[in-house]
Amino acid sequence: MSDNDGKKTLGLGGSRPGNVKQSFSHGRTKNVVVETKRKRVVVPKPGAPKSTTGTVITGDPSKRPAGISDAELERRMKALAMSKVRETEEAEKRQAEERERAEERERRKAEIEAKEREDREREDALKAKADEEEAKRKRAEETARRAAAPAVSDPAAVQVAEEDRGGARSGAALRKPDRERDARAEKVVKPKAGADDDRRRAGKLTLNDALTGGEGGRQRSMAAMKRKQERARQKAMGGMAEREKVMRDVQIPEAIVVSELANRMAERVADVVKALMKNGIMATQNQTLDADTAELIVEEFGHRVVRVSDADVEQVIDAIKDKPSDLRSRPPIITVMGHVDHGKTSLLDAIRKTKVVAGEAGGITQHIGAYQVTTENGSVLTFLDTPGHAAFTSMRSRGAQVTDIVVLVVAADDAVMPQTVEAINHAKAAKVPMIVAINKIDKYEANPDKVRTDLLQHSVIVEKMSGDVLDVEVSAVTGQGLDELLENIALQAELLDLKANPERAASGAVIEAQLDVGRGPVATVLVQNGTLRQGDIFVVGEQWGKVRALIDDKGERIKEAGPSVPVEVLGLNGTPEAGDVLNVVETEAQAREIATYREKAAKEKRAAVGAATTLDQLMAKAKADQNVAELPILVKADVQGSAEAIVQAMEKIGNDEVRVRVLHSGVGAITETDVGLAEASGAPVFGFNVRANASARNTANQKGVEIRYYSVIYDLVDDVKKAASGLLSNEIKEKFIGYANIKEVFKVSNIGKVAGCLVTEGVARKSAGVRLLRDNVVVHEGTLKTLKRFKDDVSEVQSGQECGMAFDNYDDIRPGDVIEIFEREEVVRSL
Repeated sequence: MSDNDGKKTLGLGGSRPGNVKQSFSHGRTKNVVVETKRKRVVVPKPGAPKSTTGTVITGDPSKRPAGISDAELERRMKALAMSKVRETEEAEKRQAEERERAEERERRKAEIEAKEREDREREDALKAKADEEEAKRKRAEETARRAAAPAVSDPAAVQVAEEDRGGARSGAALRKPDRERDARAEKVVKPKAGADDDRRRAGKLTLNDALTGGEGGRQRSMAAMKRKQERARQKAMGGMAEREKVMRDVQIPEAIVVSELANRMAERVADVVKALMKNGIMATQNQTLDADTAELIVEEFGHRVVRVSDADVEQVIDAIKDKPSDLRSRPPIITVMGHVDHGKTSLLDAIRKTKVVAGEAGGITQHIGAYQVTTENGSVLTFLDTPGHAAFTSMRSRGAQVTDIVVLVVAADDAVMPQTVEAINHAKAAKVPMIVAINKIDKYEANPDKVRTDLLQHSVIVEKMSGDVLDVEVSAVTGQGLDELLENIALQAELLDLKANPERAASGAVIEAQLDVGRGPVATVLVQNGTLRQGDIFVVGEQWGKVRALIDDKGERIKEAGPSVPVEVLGLNGTPEAGDVLNVVETEAQAREIATYREKAAKEKRAAVGAATTLDQLMAKAKADQNVAELPILVKADVQGSAEAIVQAMEKIGNDEVRVRVLHSGVGAITETDVGLAEASGAPVFGFNVRANASARNTANQKGVEIRYYSVIYDLVDDVKKAASGLLSNEIKEKFIGYANIKEVFKVSNIGKVAGCLVTEGVARKSAGVRLLRDNVVVHEGTLKTLKRFKDDVSEVQSGQECGMAFDNYDDIRPGDVIEIFEREEVVRSL
């Protein structure tokens, strides 16, 4: 191929479109020509001067980069030309796509406009139809009004009719937008199948529709239309009538937030804050007001004040007054009380035909037990067995509080004892009738008359002593007098006429509580009123729960427990205190709220006990604590009553110099947490009828914490007394061993003054202490430096002998003085 200029041309890749050709003229490189389907492109080569027709690249080796050959230069020019071709094709493709998108937008815009035009035409048609109907209705109303006008003579009735018609017209106007909206909703334009995403968005709200008030515009609510209608009606009647202020009952607790107070009064928060500022109180809406300030604000706004407190949450469990028609007879509750080892449990065993005593540690009762007995004549009796040991005062008090009849057991061979007197006092405090059971009548040394005589000292006069207290001589071993005892109990219960309402919500008293390993917290409850059923929600003290299971005194599961029935209740969230009252409530929220309030109140009460309020009290308390040695201990027991009794017994141990401090007392096994607390406090752990788990034992062995186990409360109290006694300092006692009179005073070199004495009484020892008395007044107290008999040093001088004495660091001795010789000895004290 040759050009018109007659120059030689070398073809690269043929003459088809897209080939690159390079021309040479007289050994010099011209420009690169690229032929495509559409046009001819001239690509400049690097380093060549620019011109209007392209870039001329010379073949001068001096203009070419170093190390670039002709072949490499040609390959680079070819790659550059190809990239330019690709850019050109991509630009043309983009332009074609832009034209297609513009056409699609135009088409979609035309469709939207057509749809809007159809909607407007449909709305116009509906509006015309509604106007026509409104005109017909007006003509009908006008005709009816003209027909009824002569019959109406009262102007007020005319006005009422006009208002009614106005309201009807407003109602029709109100229904008109609804009809239009329903008509628009009848026709729904469905997108065509296979339409792209932009087509699907055609039916949605767009900015254009929102600005032009299209079908996506916001409609007024029905309430807004009614308010507008009411304002127009009142305006037509002669002006806006001022709304009457609503007087509300505002509940004010002990503390309330400003915003909450405004909410309860239905007033604006800004108005409440303004009222506070007028009263000199600068408060924001999030600040808390006291009840008195809130009451002033409420009265200023004209509302009624209702003062409430946190304790009002317990109003849901207030006692319900039962109707006489709802009351039914219930079994009596009998509490057996008396001194330790007088045979209370043995007597109950004889009545129940059981052997509870055989399983008790040490042969004494240390728990309170509840049993139900059915006699031969079919009557049901509920017995409470209380401990007789001095430490279980609280248990006996609880038994007396929930009982109907007290059976006072007194041993015929032991007569009245301290716990017998205490039981009498509990019974009198509870104001319940008493029956005296004189037990162990089968013994040879039994003397029932002595028992009756001793009871007179405590104002208990039995029937045989012309009194009104029943007494029965019984024997738990032989069964003598048991039938007579049960007969007297039945007679006393019949006189009391005990009744309860079994249909109401249950209430009862917790006799005992414990933490069982497999069952969790368990409470022994004596139902006093109502019926306790499985599934009931209850609150007891600071705990609450839902009855998961009820177990009677025989260990069998029951579905419900009526009045005077003792049961074990499972389903508590914690171990309650013995003596707490159980009440059934309606909802779980109420039970949780009441328990939370009681827990908070108990915590505040515990924090307030012993708190010093003044600096002097703080200083006095700190000084007193410095002079008192403490024995810290941890106590874990099997039941709540035993733990309480042990803690009370520990508080009684000690004096002004030493005391026992119970760091923690609880129910259940000894855990690793207990061991950790004992280690931090340097305290031993006492377990009463419980044991430590494996991890607690291992931790105690590693950390050297002492764990002691007890099953009898006597032993525990005695050991604690011994340990506390070890903290007492030994008592120092002086023992006078002799007296000596000074006859003469000698002055000896290197020694000082020496007293020539005659021992008049006792003995004089060199190791003893001495006091120098002058006219029966002590002038010096010290020790002897020398004690000589003639010229020899001796250790002691007997009475009637003469000797020489010299004092350590003291020379003011005179004839006629008396020397008192004494010795000091330490005496170990105990509590």
